[in-house]
Amino acid sequence: LPGWRWYQERRGTQAEPAAARYEEMIEASARNDRARGMTIVDDLNREYSWTPYASLSTLMAAKFQVEANELDKAAASLKSVMDTASNDEVSLIARIRLGRVLAAQSKYDEALATLKVDKPGDFDTRLADARGDVLLAKGDRAGALREYLAARQGENKGRLDVELLDLKIRDLGGTPPVTAEEAYWR
Repeated sequence: LPGWRWYQERRGTQAEPAAARYEEMIEASARNDRARGMTIVDDLNREYSWTPYASLSTLMAAKFQVEANELDKAAASLKSVMDTASNDEVSLIARIRLGRVLAAQSKYDEALATLKVDKPGDFDTRLADARGDVLLAKGDRAGALREYLAARQGENKGRLDVELLDLKIRDLGGTPPVTAEEAYWR
């Protein structure tokens, strides 16, 4: 047990520089300093790949890449996070963003396959909303409406903008469902 405790403390101490580098990444992102941000991401992935900071900074790098219209690079970054993140939520965030990037590249079927998850947990509404957006971009209005309605009926927990989702539903000729809470106040 003392060996394990030493190892855990050592890993914690080793992660401190990674946390500091990640703070630098946040600052670079706030300043829109792409060059500095990408350098930090490379450093974190090279020296601290075992920390959550590597995955989180790679998510930020993907944002830089999307803004620069480097969609292939963004897709590769997001796929990397999706496949390697030790945190399931971070992996699912990367999956949703990857689906959106693939849709922006007109790779609709690949995007839909990426957004299909057997056990989405609390991300079921966000995944359904993203699938709806992909289906709409693909020209499948009925499929998009079905996914938006599924997202609206799921347990949202503040993960989606319900008013925007209702607009999407109405734009496709649907009627947003009334939740139990909304019915109570009517």
